[in-house]
Amino acid sequence: MPRILVTGGAGFIASDLAIKLASDPKNDVTVVDNLLTGDRRKLPTVLPANLHFVKCDVNRYEDISAVFYANRFEHVFHYAAVVGVKRTTDNPVLVLRDIDGLRNVLDLSKNTGVKRVIYSSSSEVYGEPVEIPQNERTTPLNSKLPYAIVKNIGEAFLRSYHKEYGLEYTVFRFFNTYGPKQSKDFVVSKFIRLALANEDITLYGDGLQTRTFCYIDDNVDACLAVYNQNAVMNDVVNIGSDVEITIKDLAELIIDLTGSSSRIVHLPPLEEGDMTRRMPDITRMRAVLGRELLPLRSGLERILALTTVAN
Repeated sequence: MPRILVTGGAGFIASDLAIKLASDPKNDVTVVDNLLTGDRRKLPTVLPANLHFVKCDVNRYEDISAVFYANRFEHVFHYAAVVGVKRTTDNPVLVLRDIDGLRNVLDLSKNTGVKRVIYSSSSEVYGEPVEIPQNERTTPLNSKLPYAIVKNIGEAFLRSYHKEYGLEYTVFRFFNTYGPKQSKDFVVSKFIRLALANEDITLYGDGLQTRTFCYIDDNVDACLAVYNQNAVMNDVVNIGSDVEITIKDLAELIIDLTGSSSRIVHLPPLEEGDMTRRMPDITRMRAVLGRELLPLRSGLERILALTTVAN
């Protein structure tokens, strides 16, 4: 029975990943999270026998080392991090603490026989685009934001530990992912919440910044395909959608789908962190996933259907 650790496992993406890993009875999955930004309610109230939750801060060696030595994991998904552009720009020192967690996870992995560490990096490492689509091998990493720098350091740590200690790794560069359990301060969930309440939807600047949006099932299925196929070994893969939409068009689409009377209101542009475009080359992701991605409209309709049921 493979023993798997998911750090940050009460977070939006990692909780769905852990649940799908545990749906295979051959896996024994341990989730750790300090619940600073994660939420225990994103995991089942009653956990299956092969899914375990431990409240634990990976940035504290004494916390996470006990978990490693008690379980002797074979694979580690390291997703624990402070995330979100505004949250990370408002708390840059907190973001830097994630370097401690990365070092702890890698040192403990190499010392306890972990076979592979799978790391959640971010599209933020690309910074302002110098080419579109943004390709894993050819696009320079030029962001100066603390969050992006920490993610870039994380990728460098993995390359270094592989070279020096032979620790296998895979890097996922996540582009915007959305879904029913996403925290309320991220763009899709925020716009839906405001539209359903018929409140103003605020955009930074002119709203013509473009993003791509990947439904949670496509993200997790792609990541699990990479894991199960032993693909992207000691390498990087973009995980996201390659269909661009402006933030203004996103707001208008959500207003249309909800039948909302919300107005779009423009605020001054953010001082930093709001890139003009972001769109990945997902050739490698498509090859592993082996199917088409869910269109944005369909994903939004799924969320709204679940929201209606919940209310």
